[in-house]
Amino acid sequence: QVQLVESGGGLVQPGGSLRLSCAVSGRISSGTAMGWFRQAPGKEREFVAAASWSSSATYYADSVKGRFTISRDNSKNTVYLQMNSLKPEDTAVYYCATAPITTALRNGVASTWGQGTQVTVSS
Repeated sequence: QVQLVESGGGLVQPGGSLRLSCAVSGRISSGTAMGWFRQAPGKEREFVAAASWSSSATYYADSVKGRFTISRDNSKNTVYLQMNSLKPEDTAVYYCATAPITTALRNGVASTWGQGTQVTVSS
């Protein structure tokens, strides 16, 4: 079974950057989609970004377009979320997730979730 382990979260000042990593273990099918979600205090979990394991297509929430970049290194079985120009409203627990297709992730549906990593943006 697929397992996901996030890392890279922490405390950063507004305008700063962080790179989250999601280490993927287990069997990954060619059509597997990878993505990131976040959940801020008192709010529902929301979609952040998604990418196919086998294609270059990427998708982003409007709130992070131009600031966040999802990428992957297939040889390392790792998915990344590069977060730049961070804002206090980006503060949340960030979760890595997988699904059969990116559309599922964009609709909030995932087959497997990571444990989450805390990102706090504050001065």
